[in-house]
Amino acid sequence: MSNQPLIRESRVSRTAVTALMFLLAIYFLLPIYFLIVAATKPQGDLASTNGLAFSHFNLIDNLSTLFSRSDGIFGRWALNSVIYAVLGAAVGTLISALCGYALAKFTFRGREFLFSVILGGVLVPTTALALPLFLLFSATGIVNTYLAVFLPSIVSPFGVYLARIFASAAVPQELLESARLDGAGEFRTFFSVAFRLMTPSLVTIFLFQFVAIWNNFFLPMVMLQKESLFPITLGLYEWNGQTARAPLLQESVITGSLVSIVPVIILFILLQRFWRTGLAAGSLK
Repeated sequence: MSNQPLIRESRVSRTAVTALMFLLAIYFLLPIYFLIVAATKPQGDLASTNGLAFSHFNLIDNLSTLFSRSDGIFGRWALNSVIYAVLGAAVGTLISALCGYALAKFTFRGREFLFSVILGGVLVPTTALALPLFLLFSATGIVNTYLAVFLPSIVSPFGVYLARIFASAAVPQELLESARLDGAGEFRTFFSVAFRLMTPSLVTIFLFQFVAIWNNFFLPMVMLQKESLFPITLGLYEWNGQTARAPLLQESVITGSLVSIVPVIILFILLQRFWRTGLAAGSLK
């Protein structure tokens, strides 16, 4: 008899949690569903039909129009986003791994103070750094170049923080001492021992970096003026600002928005196993 209320409470709790998760899933997936539906419609059906209901399937023509508009500038924007996000995330992850490993495995004066400064950098919004970076890059003459977006993207205080946690949890000190006794230098020890053990966890940092750079809008808007250097986010923003004069751009903006989320979804699916492993390592620490 005493266990009956506990069983009922457990069932009620599970039902409530399941219902809440279901509502949250609808909340987060509904905009994506709307985007998919809108991207399949011709321009004339966007305002004349239900926003959540399919009408005439016109996705192929919309994609063709998107990639052919303005001499195929959208394809250039997509390539720019890939360059910024993939290279920026890869280099940023490597830098974060090196810094986090050093903070976790080396003892030196000022280590904790340095780590506190890095944690303070996590709290600084990136928009607050845009103007100082613009002034700095203007003085060095790299505004309106790939470097103006790439260089700020490879520095991630949050990535350094995660890398220190992962290095502390995944890299035994005994293995490092064994490698050093065998004559390996510090860089060789890092890349042959520590980096391999940290790889599943570093995928988490790579994903965070990739998504942050891929969705970055304010920094490219401040740094870039040439359309040929725009990422997808800034290019679609420019098109959206012209829809009052050219209403036909509205369909291209919607279709382009759908195309822009596809690489992120694919990347999460491909790296899901490593991403979960990395999060688990961080939670155990």
